[in-house]
Amino acid sequence: MRKVRLLAGIAIALIIAGTGAILFPTVSNTIGTQIANSEVEQFETALDNIIQDDITAEEAKEQGRVDDDGYLIERSENGSVQRISSVPVLFKLDLDKLYKDSVSYNENLKKNQDKLLTNDYSYANPSINLSDYGIHTGIYGYVSAPSIGMKLPIYLGANDSNMSYGAAHLTFTSLPIGGKYSNCVLAGHTGYIGRIFFDNIRNLNIGNEIEITNFWETMTYKVVDTRIFKPNQAQAIFINSNRDILTLMTCVSNGSGGFNRYYVVCERK
Repeated sequence: MRKVRLLAGIAIALIIAGTGAILFPTVSNTIGTQIANSEVEQFETALDNIIQDDITAEEAKEQGRVDDDGYLIERSENGSVQRISSVPVLFKLDLDKLYKDSVSYNENLKKNQDKLLTNDYSYANPSINLSDYGIHTGIYGYVSAPSIGMKLPIYLGANDSNMSYGAAHLTFTSLPIGGKYSNCVLAGHTGYIGRIFFDNIRNLNIGNEIEITNFWETMTYKVVDTRIFKPNQAQAIFINSNRDILTLMTCVSNGSGGFNRYYVVCERK
């Protein structure tokens, strides 16, 4: 009897383990989607709580409008302090400077992109340090593709850490603010265990819309082309025409154990 119970226990454990293995990708992908959606929602909430007054974060602290972590606060009659914002607030002065610096960054690329892309690690370091502008989430905006149900935060710098959480902007390509003579390249994983990032961009068709939301506006792009290149063929990421381009990039199998690069090229409407 004891042996029967032991065997039954082992069988149940194996069933649970097997079920867990089957359900893991689905459950993990669901959790991953919720995390990405939460990050996007927090970004949108922050946009709704921009302090438009011409004051700095330090001045806001001195005035008792925000706490040390940047949340809006109010004091009750008994002197207690309560946060009244769910995310740290943004300041118009900081965002104005960020926009100006982003435009300057993109202008510099028009003449110097080929000089700046010097090695395989050029893409990894953030093009701009967002914390210098009071932004501590590392998120510059988000990219969405309704036709494939994709919505991901955009991080600056295509390094392993950023690509584990969303779409990553390739440094020394145009920042996602639009404009003629620009090509913003966003990289995302495919086949990342437990998370769906750019897995479905191969299902995008010519004419499908892609949206980029940054701190200042939402821009709509339309898919105009798809391409596959080898890793050492970088022509898809260069600024080379009087167009406002968004390029999505991920890896695809080359059929012999390696990977090529799959590009979705979009042009602003």
